[in-house]
Amino acid sequence: MADIVDPVIADYLVAHSTPADDVLRELAAETRARFPGPSGMQVSQDEGALLTLLVRLTGARQAVEVGTFTGYSAICIARGLAEGGRLLCCDVSEEFTGLARDAWKRAGLAERIELRIAPALETLRSLPGEPVLDFAFIDADKPGYPGYYEELVRRLRPGGLIVLDNVLQGGDIVNPSSTRPNVPAMRALNDLVTADPRVESVMLPVRDGVTLARKK
Repeated sequence: MADIVDPVIADYLVAHSTPADDVLRELAAETRARFPGPSGMQVSQDEGALLTLLVRLTGARQAVEVGTFTGYSAICIARGLAEGGRLLCCDVSEEFTGLARDAWKRAGLAERIELRIAPALETLRSLPGEPVLDFAFIDADKPGYPGYYEELVRRLRPGGLIVLDNVLQGGDIVNPSSTRPNVPAMRALNDLVTADPRVESVMLPVRDGVTLARKK
């Protein structure tokens, strides 16, 4: 988790956002215990609350997540879906998503979420080409973002929303001397979204940066 916002302010924001319930708190704790190194990939409480709210605001029924990790963000998205909604999760790790499956059952969402273990581009390209998706969240390998974005925006209905995480790269996105390997890929992605005439977008300083791109 990057401190784009002052940590004291970040704590205040969390304290004044919808709190996580027992399932999410337990999942966050179990993720830290079992995967202490990668646990920073998990979305925070306030970002999770934002995802749920955005899904509800769009009235989404068909959603896709690229990069599921241990399932926290998937719970947040699935909870916001309209009645009968479905979430397709794309990931490549059986180990991480094993924890996710257990959490989805505890949350009563297992029937609402489909998980496909395969390279995400393969999964996305196998979907119907029609614009039927309402919502998408991308939080996976950064060099893959442009490809995921393109496959998803083509399948997004007018008024649908794509949310892209980690777009500020710990602030290094504006550091010309940064050596972080993901920074060039994210700069290219950010420029791509800004110039895309198919969407209107805004970048927000939420945690490590979140971009919202709405299909026109």
